[in-house]
Amino acid sequence: MVAAGLLLFLLPVVWGRPTTTPLELVVRSQRPGPPSGFSLGHVSEDTLRLTIAITQPDLSGLQAALLDVSHPSSANYGRHLSKHEVEQFAAPRPDSTKAVMNWLTSNGITPTAQSGSGDTLDLELPIARANVLLAANFTPYVHDATNMIMTRTLSYSLPAHLHEHIAFVYPTTHSPRREDVPASCDQRMTPSCLQALYNIPSAPATAANNSIFVGGFNSNMATQADLSSFLAAQRPDFPNGTLSTTSLDGTQLNSQSATIEGSLDVQYTAGLATNVSTTLLSSSSSQMSDFVAMAQFLLKQDQVPLVLSTSAGFIEEPDSVDMQTMLCNYYMQLGARGTTVIFSTGDNGVAGNSVTCSAGKALQPSFPASCPYVTAVGSTANIPETAASFSGGGFSNTFTCPDYQKDAVAAYLKKLNSTNAGLFDASGRAYPDVSMQGVNFAIKVNGQDVLVNGTSASAPAFASVVALLNDQLLNAGKSPLGFLNPLLYSSGVSAFNDITTGSNPGCGTEGFQAAAGWDPVTGLGTPDFNKLLSVVSNGTIHLSTASNPRSSSISTPAPTPQAPQAIPDHAQKDNGAGSAIVPNLTYFVPLILLSILMQ
Repeated sequence: MVAAGLLLFLLPVVWGRPTTTPLELVVRSQRPGPPSGFSLGHVSEDTLRLTIAITQPDLSGLQAALLDVSHPSSANYGRHLSKHEVEQFAAPRPDSTKAVMNWLTSNGITPTAQSGSGDTLDLELPIARANVLLAANFTPYVHDATNMIMTRTLSYSLPAHLHEHIAFVYPTTHSPRREDVPASCDQRMTPSCLQALYNIPSAPATAANNSIFVGGFNSNMATQADLSSFLAAQRPDFPNGTLSTTSLDGTQLNSQSATIEGSLDVQYTAGLATNVSTTLLSSSSSQMSDFVAMAQFLLKQDQVPLVLSTSAGFIEEPDSVDMQTMLCNYYMQLGARGTTVIFSTGDNGVAGNSVTCSAGKALQPSFPASCPYVTAVGSTANIPETAASFSGGGFSNTFTCPDYQKDAVAAYLKKLNSTNAGLFDASGRAYPDVSMQGVNFAIKVNGQDVLVNGTSASAPAFASVVALLNDQLLNAGKSPLGFLNPLLYSSGVSAFNDITTGSNPGCGTEGFQAAAGWDPVTGLGTPDFNKLLSVVSNGTIHLSTASNPRSSSISTPAPTPQAPQAIPDHAQKDNGAGSAIVPNLTYFVPLILLSILMQ
């Protein structure tokens, strides 16, 4: 079986004997040992799938174009780029492509697939052949906790003349680590609660071509049966939402069996973004290569989704900076074409997605939340709202602070003084950008009522807000929002509820404190839909109260009575006590209190 860490592309390659003598090879990357938590394995795959990333010379031009169409003060605001225009910016120089292809051809290798812009080439080689090509020693390693097998090398080399033309080769010395963190539950959140809290309209969206894609990994899945049951209980005004599913890597999707993450993401997009087309794009694995494959898949489409929401991530690994940069640049391309890319920030405070961060060590930023071209969503709890203690937030070690947030971040750093000094890079991209409720979201999983919490809940909820804003803009003949952040940090600031209490401890520290203005726990705060609509439409679009009949008070419809479900030994029954959201609500069905994993 092919190791999960190698499922990048299932594409054949034609190879034969080298036709020229090997060129002198120079070490491109090396590491002292295998990644933490991995041990030497005993079973090796016969073949290896590799991706060669070719240097892109005009990413600064793409960045300028993205900001030009994303800032509300620009004359080109909303004039998103076409697929062809983005590919022109992202394309490597012809001489770089020629140099790489000549090298492969001279070694008898002909790749049969490449990205739309030509910046990556996909290969499949016998491991022995890859070792010769890259002067490597690809070896199987086993993850001690999960028994996942991956194949990596501790060093690889390239011909000296190709170093300027090749950004990196993957997977080689990259770390695959991705850790999931549980959190506790003590309340109950439903679509109607979110509608009341944030003035989100309940009226069905009507604009053509509006869409949300949900990125799913590790074969996360949702079922139509659960969605229908969830909507019947929580959205009786609109019980007929439908779900589309697409397999990214050709793996057969089990439409009859749901996972917690897949159910959460779909039920709080279809359940909030009423009547907006929702598609779950699922991958069978969860390596960074799968994130790259998903971005490339979307960029190859003639029409990209208007919103992409993903509740998954990694910690920023120093040996994966090249992959992180390439993936972040793909999100820049999506933004330039009009996609709002949304990521959750992790569920372990300033430790992000890591459970190995310890006292005295540097704080652990989350990626892709730390990418400056995505909108990163943290979590709040309680009513009145306070920062959720698990809300991931901090400062990137990979990406510098973008201009659009420099003033907001500088104001916070001035208040911070010496807190956590030396444990984070104050010049890095800061996140989250925004936040939403993230505690005890009620969902249906394989017919059972479940409560979950985490930034994995907040991200799809905010994605729904964006989709409904797009609906209003499209119906008014305006462009969709696309890359949000320049707008959020300028005219959008006043449209958020500032969260000033709480913190996100981790790594043996108290983390960062929420404060007035932007902070690295809750970002700019939580959204007010009506205020955001006024901002994005320059005050030309207003909702009538009839379109949001639930906004006057916070109330939650009780679930339909049914037979109690079996409660696993590791879970607790919810007796309905202590709900801060709906004080007088009686629960007819035992709810499983589970922690949501950021998958």
